[in-house]
Amino acid sequence: MPRKLSTLVAVLLTLPLLTLPCIAAQSGAASAARPRARQLGIHPGPYSPGPLNAITDVEGVEVGQVTIVRGENVRTGVTVILPHAGNMFQEKVAASVYVSNAFGKLVGSTQVNELGQIETPIVLTNTLSVWDAAAALMDWELALPGNQDVRSINPVVGETNDGWLNDIRGRHVKAADVLRALADARRGPVAEGTVGAGEGTIAFGWKGGIGTSSRRLPESDGGYTVGVLVQTNFGGRLAMDGVPVWRYLEPPGAMGKRADGSCMIVVATDAPLTSRQLHRLAKRAIFGMARAGATGSNGSGDYVIAFSTTDVIPANARILPPISRLNEQTLSPLFEAVIDATEEAIDDSLLRATTVHGRDGHVAYAIPIGRLRLLFAQYGRD
Repeated sequence: MPRKLSTLVAVLLTLPLLTLPCIAAQSGAASAARPRARQLGIHPGPYSPGPLNAITDVEGVEVGQVTIVRGENVRTGVTVILPHAGNMFQEKVAASVYVSNAFGKLVGSTQVNELGQIETPIVLTNTLSVWDAAAALMDWELALPGNQDVRSINPVVGETNDGWLNDIRGRHVKAADVLRALADARRGPVAEGTVGAGEGTIAFGWKGGIGTSSRRLPESDGGYTVGVLVQTNFGGRLAMDGVPVWRYLEPPGAMGKRADGSCMIVVATDAPLTSRQLHRLAKRAIFGMARAGATGSNGSGDYVIAFSTTDVIPANARILPPISRLNEQTLSPLFEAVIDATEEAIDDSLLRATTVHGRDGHVAYAIPIGRLRLLFAQYGRD
């Protein structure tokens, strides 16, 4: 970069965020124009994404979301991830949960790890709505054809706390919202940012939310796909593509000092992995969170749910069919893929988010794209 341009960029980055209130007023109209990471030249790692660069690039995976915005104080929602569109109690899939920091609520996690399988869709919502969402998910699955005699359901529901922007004590997520998210679940593009369970969340002091990304391994490494979806609501020192954003851009007001929160990470793959291997894969997703700048604070409840869509486990079979699985020596490319996809999904959750005015006049500002472009230019990014 020419010296004069570099100096101009450096000066502009030091200016205060005087334009942010204007950005807030226009956030609704501007949300569709906000870029994903790849549109800013951010593409972590050597592997290419799938066609959608989303968790739904994994064959069979569906996502549904309901966003709840009412009056001045309600800013919350529901995001659901279905490993497949069938009856998951009758056709379970291999799964595992990795807990990085257990300051949170993840209903159903102990049974997933004990049996190595998941038997319901995954629901993400806010902290105080976990149990209402679990009851709704249980009712939905019990009502599915073929489940008339089922006497036990293990709903899997995770959360982050959106109480700074949302009237969380009001428990505004109702059964109808969960059922609508399940009914609306589809393959295809996934809405990101200020949507679903990410409507009221905050990351690194900026408006966070839902983000997703995927990686497809080359045929020489199996050609498998790994997809990630995140619900970001945590703190730290934000870095994007190795650029220390936190040194140059600080969120205005109290949110710039916010460290606590949580992150829910859902990992899907079509690689034939056992639950033990999925646990190894889930661990690596936290590396992507660390790359993005997470500091793992005391109050950050950070969980990873990983599942494979390859081998369906029939509920009533006495002898299970033989399953395929990868040799341990071949897992490293999958580990790298999940790290890179997690980092990019976190970036997308921030970049796609819009400014939100919420409870008691609180405001979470969207990270300013124009100033990010200047910063990346200063660091020689395209």
